[in-house]
Amino acid sequence: MGKIDLHIHSTASDGRFSPEEIVRKAARLGLNVIALTDHDSINGIAPAMEAARAFPQLKVIPGIEVSAESAGGEVHVLGYFIDYTNRELKTALDRFRNSRLVRTQGMLAKLADMGIYIEWQRVQEIAGDGSVGRPHIAQAMLEKGYITSLKEAFDKYLAYGGPAYFEREKMSPAEAVRLILRADGVPVLAHPFTVDEPEALIIELKSAGLVGVETYYKDFTAEQISILAGIAERHGLITTGGTDYHGLDESSEVMIGGVEVPMEAVERLVSMAKPQSLSLAHFDVK
Repeated sequence: MGKIDLHIHSTASDGRFSPEEIVRKAARLGLNVIALTDHDSINGIAPAMEAARAFPQLKVIPGIEVSAESAGGEVHVLGYFIDYTNRELKTALDRFRNSRLVRTQGMLAKLADMGIYIEWQRVQEIAGDGSVGRPHIAQAMLEKGYITSLKEAFDKYLAYGGPAYFEREKMSPAEAVRLILRADGVPVLAHPFTVDEPEALIIELKSAGLVGVETYYKDFTAEQISILAGIAERHGLITTGGTDYHGLDESSEVMIGGVEVPMEAVERLVSMAKPQSLSLAHFDVK
């Protein structure tokens, strides 16, 4: 079984390491296939693909994680083998990027009302060229001693429904699936247990074109994996998996490749991918 990780973030969104560093880490750890799936961003794909040329044993799937909103909370949809040159996709992501700026400023204002003062400039510095997100606020809070861990920032303040949470422009999960399909991608529901009734959501999204469910995930128990595998089998969907690696806390975070994902996941994604997308990814399907 090859070492696979189909859910990784870089500085192109809210990860700690650049796309090139992610590729080098994956190669050093002996991985065979990874997918770069930054939040609402495709800016890291080209650099990652270029960096992978130095490591013939490692294949990089161009991907994305699109943020969406349902009645039950936040929903994320992964897209694999996307055409990252697609104009409609770029336009939609530019709009989301602008809404992230508004959202971040809204969160900082809410935190200030609670006596937690974080400078907008510092959050931008932490984000660098990436898309500003909640992990960057959390890092700034940690620097100033307001929290003792990044997890605490989310648990107490920044998580969905938390006192500093601020809504931003999002699409529905079905719209996210359709956007990925129009960019020639293969849509997969990420970490389905963020909603109360994952099977109901999966059924709804399958009608919009969903083809897979993230089943092997860093936080899932054996029971949860079994539940999702059963749902996927009942509805004829691909099972994928990954670590959701951000690199923000190396002492506790599951490292790239730290989740066992069957090679069949990659094989089935390849079987669903458009030929032009495989060509764009320089992906050897033999």
